[in-house]
Amino acid sequence: MPEFEKRLGYLTIISLSISSILGTAIFFGPAIGAHYSGKASIIAWIILGVFTTYISACFGELVSMFPKAGGIYEFTKQTYGRFISFIAGWTAWVVGNITTAVLVVAATDFLVSDPRLKATKLILSLSFILLLNIVAYLGVEMSAAIVVVFAFITLFVISSIIIRGLFLIDISNLLPIIPSGGLIPILPQIFITIFFIAETFFGWEGAAYLSEETKNPERVIPKAIVTANIIIAIMALLLTIVFLSLVPLQGAASADAPLAGLAGILFGSQGIRLVAIGIFLTFMGSAAGGVITMPRLVLALARDRLFLGQFKAIHPRFKTPYKAIIFQTIISMIIVAICFGQYRLVLSLLVPLALVMYTLAIMSVPILRIKRPELNRPFKAPFGETGPVISALFFLALIALWVWGEPNAFNILKLSLSFIMMGFPLYFLVELYYDPKAITEVSDVFAYFTLITEPLSLPQRVREEIFVLLGDIRGKTVLEVGCSVGTLTLQLAHEVGPHGIIYATDFSKNEMRITRKRLALQEWASETRGHGIVRLLHDEDQTRRIHPSITYADAIVSVGLLSYIQDVKKVLMEAAAIMPAGGKLCFVEYGDFFHIIPNVEWLANNSTVESIFRECGFSVQVIRKKGFFWNYIFIYGMKYTRDVPFI
Repeated sequence: MPEFEKRLGYLTIISLSISSILGTAIFFGPAIGAHYSGKASIIAWIILGVFTTYISACFGELVSMFPKAGGIYEFTKQTYGRFISFIAGWTAWVVGNITTAVLVVAATDFLVSDPRLKATKLILSLSFILLLNIVAYLGVEMSAAIVVVFAFITLFVISSIIIRGLFLIDISNLLPIIPSGGLIPILPQIFITIFFIAETFFGWEGAAYLSEETKNPERVIPKAIVTANIIIAIMALLLTIVFLSLVPLQGAASADAPLAGLAGILFGSQGIRLVAIGIFLTFMGSAAGGVITMPRLVLALARDRLFLGQFKAIHPRFKTPYKAIIFQTIISMIIVAICFGQYRLVLSLLVPLALVMYTLAIMSVPILRIKRPELNRPFKAPFGETGPVISALFFLALIALWVWGEPNAFNILKLSLSFIMMGFPLYFLVELYYDPKAITEVSDVFAYFTLITEPLSLPQRVREEIFVLLGDIRGKTVLEVGCSVGTLTLQLAHEVGPHGIIYATDFSKNEMRITRKRLALQEWASETRGHGIVRLLHDEDQTRRIHPSITYADAIVSVGLLSYIQDVKKVLMEAAAIMPAGGKLCFVEYGDFFHIIPNVEWLANNSTVESIFRECGFSVQVIRKKGFFWNYIFIYGMKYTRDVPFI
């Protein structure tokens, strides 16, 4: 399987860090701060700059310990275990996609300022998402080059505004920073300001997702994250000072496009357009950082069987997680369409999600120092035992003050947290998809529901097809692996006749109980025994083996079990060991659930399936038939001692 190649150096990673961390709030934030806390918003930027630099150091320590593609997911996996890490990864993925949508929509607003051209803006936003993902698909080197260019544009645009503005500012316009009533009365407003401008710095985890493609990531990435945060903190503070000094406070607080007014003052009417294009490119660069990094998170989840396995695939030529990128493209375009024109609402949804995610991440620092003190830490955050705890409390205080001080904030918070809650059922669905124990428990709980719905999941036409493919089994010994509630078992018993034997195994006790009752009813209703002997075997390890008490079978049949088998080659070889040459088999598997959920990787390709069975001693053919809710994959053939096609 193709692997990532370590191609990225410090210049690329610091450029990516600047692009990933820098949010829309660096341009909208000065006006938002002026609205909530006036000139005292300068204090908010100073507090936030110091605070976020410390957070970046915490991320530096974590990535120095675990330089893996999973980023936040990897850190929380090492700290909290499988479930919490999935929720953290899920939240990070949601935050990343919303952030990308916000950046692209904001960039389009700067490029096309006419509010009447909404359809044009939407089409452009979707086109930009598609373009950025195409670049990400074509290789990390091309993506890296573009990110470096965008980073230089970002620094040039912001520096141009700051340098020009510093020559024109009047310090008296900034005074008094603290109102005559003192600092204490305006602290709530300062903290609410911090809540809304915090998005400026979201994205510390971005570079971590490229750890497996970075040279010496344990040292390069921590240094890049901290340096990028310091650069952005200084620029954001200076930009705010210039803005508040040159734009009247009343106009600053109500400005929809705050930088447009500032650009007019600094560069004249021509400068407004040039600065707008520069800001557009800056936002596109930040969006590009997210587009490049987020598929690596999906890949890491897929590797650990917390997402569909297809998304861990790496392109053999471009060395990118191409399937994850395709998936991300679709989701990002949907989010852009939903979020279009609702910047303030989307920002209110985004910030609580991000703060919860970052709280889980930074608390990993003190927990791991206690749990795993032996781990090598090439980079260490100062005050690692207490600083993250204080930071986490600060995050929670920001959310509390926002809820307390903003109308309708609690409803927005509930909506925001609902995005996290969506991860709960998704986690259990994924566990059900991969975990045999979870499959067994669910099968037990829903055994009677399975009985009611089996005419839908295993209709008569599918059962008839199975018997056609098996051929004549009268008087034979047949093994049914995974008998479920016995619908097929009853027909098998009839088909083998009174001299045949059926071994029926299943991992669910309740399903076995139902099967046993149905067989008893069949026997009671028959005046003469026209069916074979059925031996039921409960097997908790059915997904890992053929039951050891079964030593011979002329034919093997199974429905809906192949995708759950943990080591398919081992189980197939055990099956071959108990069958005579020419023994028949027929496996039926459900594929393309609801025509959305893809198959288990090895079942997706007919030639792969045939090759695996051939390696284990079977000559088979694969046919796929369409169903209403899913498709049916029929794998049928025989045990054969030579590599010949089955006809």
